[in-house]
Amino acid sequence: MNTSRARFFLFLLLLAALGHLAVAAPLDLPQVVVSETIAAPSVRAAGALDKLLPKQAETIYRALSTRFQPSRAMEVVTFMDRYWRLPGNTGFEASIDHLKSGLLEAGFSAGTPRPSSGAGVWVEEYPNGGNGWERVRADMTIVEAASGTTPEPVFDPVVDYIALCMNSFSTAPEGLTAPLVYVGSGTTAANYETVNVKGAVVLADGQMRVVWAQAVRQRGAIGVISAAPPPSYTRPDQTPEVFQWGGVPYDEASKAFGFIASRRVANRLKERLAAGAVTVRTVIETRFHPAAPGRMLVAEIPGRARPEEHVVLVAHIQEPGANDDASGCGTMYEMARTLQAAIAAKQIPQPARTITFVWGDEMRAGREWLRADPARTKGTRYMIALDMTGEDASKTGGSFLIEKEPDPSAVWARPSDPHTEWSGGRSSYRAEALKGSLMNDLLLAVCLRRARDTGWNVQTNPYEGGSDHSTFLQAGIPALLAWHSTDRYYHTNLDRPDKTSPAEMGHVGIAVGTAAMLLASAGLDDAVALTDLVATAATRRLELESRQSATLVDGAADRATAEATERTILDAWRKWYTRALESLLTLPVEPASDALKAKVAAAIEHLNTPQGG
Repeated sequence: MNTSRARFFLFLLLLAALGHLAVAAPLDLPQVVVSETIAAPSVRAAGALDKLLPKQAETIYRALSTRFQPSRAMEVVTFMDRYWRLPGNTGFEASIDHLKSGLLEAGFSAGTPRPSSGAGVWVEEYPNGGNGWERVRADMTIVEAASGTTPEPVFDPVVDYIALCMNSFSTAPEGLTAPLVYVGSGTTAANYETVNVKGAVVLADGQMRVVWAQAVRQRGAIGVISAAPPPSYTRPDQTPEVFQWGGVPYDEASKAFGFIASRRVANRLKERLAAGAVTVRTVIETRFHPAAPGRMLVAEIPGRARPEEHVVLVAHIQEPGANDDASGCGTMYEMARTLQAAIAAKQIPQPARTITFVWGDEMRAGREWLRADPARTKGTRYMIALDMTGEDASKTGGSFLIEKEPDPSAVWARPSDPHTEWSGGRSSYRAEALKGSLMNDLLLAVCLRRARDTGWNVQTNPYEGGSDHSTFLQAGIPALLAWHSTDRYYHTNLDRPDKTSPAEMGHVGIAVGTAAMLLASAGLDDAVALTDLVATAATRRLELESRQSATLVDGAADRATAEATERTILDAWRKWYTRALESLLTLPVEPASDALKAKVAAAIEHLNTPQGG
C-alpha cells in the first residue's frame, strides 16, 4: 500500500469512528473512490435518498425495470468490439449503421420526429478534422534468412490485436525486412550515439511520441516498437500481456509505423537480441479516409408540451474496446428502445420535454450537435454522459460512479470525496465557476433505488472531466457522467466483451433512463418532493463537512489557516446547495407555483441558519 493510499484509508477509518462511514474492505487497487452517502448502510437505514423520490419516479422505474433487456445492450458491445473505431473509418460507420437499424426495428422512424409522429432517428454530418485511419492488416515476424527456419510472429493476432499505432502507414504488399535495434529508453540523443537506426525498426522503452521524434524524424528509422510500461493500475506484473493502445504522429514524409509492445512481447524481443542480431519482416495495410465527413447518430423521443427543450444523453463510438465505450453505446441504445416501448405501451406518458440520444465522436459530437443549431444550446436543460457503463467490477475493479456536476469537492480535496486514479487525484475546478444543481442528488437517489432492489454498488466522485459531459458544462448546461473507474483494463488490449457485464448495463440503463424521463416530465408535485430530497442531501453534506473540518483542523500545523480554509469550504457548500435548491424552480414543465416557491425558500432559509449546518 503506497503512502497516499494509506493516508486515505486512515481518513476513512477516522470518519467511521466518528459514526458517519461504514468502511468496507478496500479493493486491491491504487485508490478506491468511496461516497459517504452510499457506502454506509447506517445512512441508508436512517432514511435513504431514494425514499424521497417523487411517485412518478417509481412509475418510470418499474416500467423500465420490466422492459430493459441487457442481452440487447450486450449484442451492441459484441458488434462494436470487432472494430477499431475512428470517425470516418469502416468500424465507426458500421457501428452507426448497426445502432440505427436496431432503433428503426424498435419503432423509431427515419428522420426528425414531430410531437405527433413519435420518435425518430437520423444521422447528422459535419466537417471531420481527422483522417479516418483504420487497420486492415498488421504482421511482424522474426526472420532467420540464413537458417531458413519458420518465421516467428512477434505479435499475437488475438491478444495484440490493437498493437499497431493509429496513423501508421502501409508497407509495400510484400512487406519490409529490416534489422531490429534496441536503443534503451530511446528518448535522448545519447541513446543513439553508438547505433545506426536508419532503415531499422527501433525497440525502445520510452514513450512512443518521444521515441518517434528521435528515431524516425531525426534518424530515419522505418518504424518504432515502444515498450513503455503501462500505468501501474493495469497490473502488468500480474498480466504481462497488457498494454495501452496509442498512436504516432501523422507523417506523410516518413510513412513509418509504430507498435506498442506488452512486457511479455518486449522481454522476448530483448532476449532474442541478447543472443544475436535480429531481423524482422513487417507487413502492414492501413487505410485513411480524410474526405469522409464526421457523422453522429441522433435519436429523439419528442416532448409533448415543450418539444424545444431537451434532456440529452451522449455516448461515444470511437476507440477500440468493449467497455470504453461500446458498453455506453449499448446501454443507451437499449435505454432508448425501452423508453420508446414503455411509452408505446402506455406504461408511462410521452415526456413533456424532448429526450435526445447522441452517439458519435467523444467531445466532438456533442459540440457539433450544439453548434449546428443555436436553439439547441438554449433549449437543452440537462445532460448525462454514458461512458464505460458496463464494467464487470469483479474483473476490472472499476466501481460504478456518478461523476458529479462540479460541486465544492471538485475544488477542495476532501477525505470523503477522493478523486479517481484516472485524474491522478487532482482538484482543478475553480470555486467561482460553481453553480449548484439538483442533478447530483437526483441521479444518486435513482441509482440508490436500483441498489435497493439489486444490491448494486453505487458510488460518486468529484468532477474530473474528460468525457462528453465537459462539452455541455462548458456551454453552461447542467451535466454529469455515469461511468466506472478505476478500470485496470482502461485503454488496453484486454478491454474485451468478457470484461463487460450485461447486468451492470441494465442497472445503469434503468437508473439513467428513469432520471432522464423524470427530468423531461417533472411537474410541480415532483419538484416539491425533490425539494425535500435536495434539502436532506444538503443537511447531510453540511453535517459531514463539519465533522471533517473539525478533524482536519485538529490535525493541522497551522490551526488558524486551517480554520479559515474550512470556513470557506463550508460557505461554498451552503452557496452551492442554495443554488441547487433554486434550480428546482425551473425543473417543472409548468411555471413555479407559490407553493413550490415557498417550499424552496423555506429550505434555503433552513440551510443558511445554524440548525441547517
